[in-house]
Amino acid sequence: MAVSTTTTVTVDEELNQFERDIRQLKIEYEQYFGGGRKRPPTEIEWRLELFAKRYAERSGELKFGQRFRYNNLTQTYAKYKDVFRKRLQQKEEGKVSRHFGSAAKKIEAEREEKRAATRLKAEAEAKSETEKALFRVVCSKPEQEVDKITKLYEAFLEAKQKAGEDTLKFTRSNFHEFVTKKTKDLQKTKHCRDVEYVVEVVEGHVKLKALVKG
Repeated sequence: MAVSTTTTVTVDEELNQFERDIRQLKIEYEQYFGGGRKRPPTEIEWRLELFAKRYAERSGELKFGQRFRYNNLTQTYAKYKDVFRKRLQQKEEGKVSRHFGSAAKKIEAEREEKRAATRLKAEAEAKSETEKALFRVVCSKPEQEVDKITKLYEAFLEAKQKAGEDTLKFTRSNFHEFVTKKTKDLQKTKHCRDVEYVVEVVEGHVKLKALVKG
């Protein structure tokens, strides 16, 4: 148990550093494009790339919550990196206008503010959509698919715990019984073969949704 706890703390600490480095990368790139830095922050970007590759190779070792957070962070990093790549290309091709008049600077600042607002909105929407669906699994014979139901149960339980919701009434056995009964009922009434179960967050509450797949 002591080894497991140490590993978890180490991973969480590294994820915290990954998140801080992403924020710092954004700040330093903005400084570079604004003329406050002579060179782009390649050292931070190199460190982020190494981290992303290392944990991509060992994602199977991460817990559900850690893997979910890692995926969110890598998506955010990928978006920033794409934006920075395009702006670097524009800068290298001489497409970035260099205005020195106060009026021109004001116009450029307003444009940048609008671009930043658009990026933040897109990121918020993407994050919201990602956070909504936390786990998915398709079942057709739940009585034989113990591994699938176990993973669904663990994802549902962990999401409930992270949201601070009561989990005392949920046990592995009654959860498996519920999924089995629900699947058979839908197969009978909807004349379907597969049922997809989705763990999602709706208005801050964790829900388990059953979807007919055909």
